[in-house]
Amino acid sequence: MSTSHTLRIDDQPAVRATPRSEESVSLLRLYMLRAIYLLVVVGLGVVLWPGIVHPSHPWALDEGVVKCMLAAFSLLCLVGLCYPLQMIPLLLWELLWKSIWLLDVALPAWREGRFDEAIASNAAACALVVLVPLVLPWRYVVRNYLLRPGNRWCPSPSTVPESAP
Repeated sequence: MSTSHTLRIDDQPAVRATPRSEESVSLLRLYMLRAIYLLVVVGLGVVLWPGIVHPSHPWALDEGVVKCMLAAFSLLCLVGLCYPLQMIPLLLWELLWKSIWLLDVALPAWREGRFDEAIASNAAACALVVLVPLVLPWRYVVRNYLLRPGNRWCPSPSTVPESAP
């Protein structure tokens, strides 16, 4: 049985501290999400951040882009430790780009006999993405990112200024 925590601010009606959609995600699932974020933070902290803090050589354009994107990704995964559900789009992004890379680069290279050491190394790193779909709360993802109406595109009628005569 789940208890609901409410906050009261002055004489305002009680406000739910946790939205209902978050309550449907088990505490175990939240810890599993945090474990994925922590795996990314620690992994990139060990592999990537020493080269960011103390680069051994100037980076080529592609190498610089990749390292900076991964650095940003690891910092956002730190946020995921506190807000695992709110940062799910970050994990979806990781799942999608790695899946696309594996299907469009690694698989054709393997089929054509071009699967060299560089591709194999990257494929092994990308293969860890198999953990992401195992921990994602898919009902929450579908409910909040596919079925929920999006934000409005135009100002609401009450905020549109009236024209002067």
